[in-house]
Amino acid sequence: MTEKLSLLTGSVPKKLAVFAFPLLLANILQSFYNIADMLVVGHAVGDTGLAAIGNASKLCYIINSICIGMTMGGTVLIAQYKGANDKKGQAETFQMLALLSLISSLLVTIISLTAYQPLFRILSVPEDAYQDACDYMKIICCGTVFVFGYNAVCSVLKGLGDSKSPLYFVGIAAIINVVLDIVLVGPLGMGTAGAACATITSQGISFVISLFYLKQHRIFFSVEKHRKFMFHWDKLAAIVKVGLPTAIQMVIVNTAYLLVAGMLNQFGTAVSAASNVGLQINTFAGMPCWAVGQAVTAMAGQCMGAGQIDRARKAVKINLVINVAVTLVVVMGVQLFAKPLILLFGSTS
Repeated sequence: MTEKLSLLTGSVPKKLAVFAFPLLLANILQSFYNIADMLVVGHAVGDTGLAAIGNASKLCYIINSICIGMTMGGTVLIAQYKGANDKKGQAETFQMLALLSLISSLLVTIISLTAYQPLFRILSVPEDAYQDACDYMKIICCGTVFVFGYNAVCSVLKGLGDSKSPLYFVGIAAIINVVLDIVLVGPLGMGTAGAACATITSQGISFVISLFYLKQHRIFFSVEKHRKFMFHWDKLAAIVKVGLPTAIQMVIVNTAYLLVAGMLNQFGTAVSAASNVGLQINTFAGMPCWAVGQAVTAMAGQCMGAGQIDRARKAVKINLVINVAVTLVVVMGVQLFAKPLILLFGSTS
């Protein structure tokens, strides 16, 4: 069986910390896809490559925002049915989440493939980085289905109380991504296109491993009647009700970053590359808060499903305290080590 952690009993702060830590490591490794691309390309290609991937990554963040936001609804609903010990509700939610993820990934893929070139022109991507940015984005868009699929499976596992398995999946993928980055960008000289191939290949492998894990451990596959696919509009509506506002909120935030990038692009390749490095560090700095937020989402969901309203409220309050404390520590760390962190990405002139 999966390594599920009961979130309905025991110390709330301790359970949040224990549950959130693997999520933090998984978030770091998942973001390392893009960071690894920038590190390798920054050293192999230079500022042009950094500017290209940096601008493309803004669109990637918007795609990921839609994906994470929509699948977050699955975490909440699965957690509620887990707290209520409703296995039928869990299985039906899984089916609807899988359907929603498939449809969403196809729509996002079509829209992103159509829109990325006009957007790059609107954002004034430096001319010497434009083609590299397009080469990178075209390949990344084709791997959107893997991002949706992986996050859908992991949202289910988190709702069930398993935060370790997603870490294992993304850990394997991160290693593959780094190795492919080094080989494709370096010796094979594929540049930004090589980095994109490395990313979608590792994401695809991560998705396949997560699906195999669900099947191997018979999660939602152990009861014969759950194997037959049926529409459950109430479950689908519940997922969308939670996931859509979350996705919209995240898209708005990342669109703001996109607009800032567009303004800075007008100052040339070096400034664009430097700002993109700063954004990567900023993204990394926010991960502890995201991990605790994901943990409290699962805990509050299970508590609500089990009727433990007071424990759910306590979890939310403790989450706020932990996030404020962690944010202060991270901000001070970034301020103290800003220069060494920036230099990791190579020259930014």
